[in-house]
Amino acid sequence: MFDRRKFIKCSALSASLLAIDQSGIAAVLPDPKSSKAAKPIVISTWDFGIAANHDAWKVLAAGGRALDAVEKGVQVPESDPNNQSVGYGGMPDRDGKVTLDACIMDEQGNCGSVAGLEHIVHPISVARMVMEKTPHVMLVGDGALQFALENGFEKTNLLTPASEKAWKEWLKTAKYEPVMNIENKLYDKAAPKKLPGNQYNHDTIGMLALDAKGNISGACTTSGMAFKLHGRVGDSPIIGAGLYVDNEVGGATSTGVGEEVIRNVGSFLVVELMRQGYSPEAACKEAVMRIIRKKPETAKKIQVGFLALNKKGEYGAYAIQQGFSYAVCNAEDQDKLIPGKSYY
Repeated sequence: MFDRRKFIKCSALSASLLAIDQSGIAAVLPDPKSSKAAKPIVISTWDFGIAANHDAWKVLAAGGRALDAVEKGVQVPESDPNNQSVGYGGMPDRDGKVTLDACIMDEQGNCGSVAGLEHIVHPISVARMVMEKTPHVMLVGDGALQFALENGFEKTNLLTPASEKAWKEWLKTAKYEPVMNIENKLYDKAAPKKLPGNQYNHDTIGMLALDAKGNISGACTTSGMAFKLHGRVGDSPIIGAGLYVDNEVGGATSTGVGEEVIRNVGSFLVVELMRQGYSPEAACKEAVMRIIRKKPETAKKIQVGFLALNKKGEYGAYAIQQGFSYAVCNAEDQDKLIPGKSYY
């Protein structure tokens, strides 16, 4: 017999899980128990994400905010002159100028971004300052540089001898092609058998963190496509393309040829798919498949990968081509590197 007391109890539970928005449509609210993170976690793209995760983990392990963790973490590759695809030492555009793109997003939906920024080692910190000190989301070019200098950032020559040498070699033929994982070509000619997925296979770093309070933030930073047209901006500083965070659901970031990510608003798509019930990996795969279905011939020649983290602390990734890897850091393991699944 289903008595009155049981009926009232079940009705109250149902009411707590359902809400009616202004349009009158019922929406299932997240279960508070499943929304709580059992432990902090940080994930990031590529193998150099391990070192970046270490610095982010110091913040998370001390009970710090996810936003602080991702900023601290991506600063590691930004300041590494040996990393020729992020920050200081990044590959220049076809005019020999190193221009940087970055964005950051917190658990409250606040976001900041810079694009085409020159002479500043840590564009991610400028992006955060845009978020916190201005009414804007994005500053670009000379305006972004002016803002950075006015706020105490130092002007630095970002073009290292190694990157300048690579640019001058490229100038001998000056043939611009958006080569898939062009950074793979930058290894020592004496060791041509180095496989994709190692330290020579990388570009953008995207990072997502879930802190002890269960809040998610993300950061994305890059020097962009090597030998790009001056003024080219990829997906990395574009909220919804290179990075997106929704604290009710999770976060996503991307890497690879940014033009295709922008066309599909990739990271936003991944988060929305997770909202619909997709696992992080399944959501990343569907975003990749949309790129492939729209441009099957183009997809064979480029690399795009997505990385996602949901509120439960579950993570996953998927890429068009083999060779994409991502790093995971939590209380059990600070050095985990996972080869991402791919279509090809």
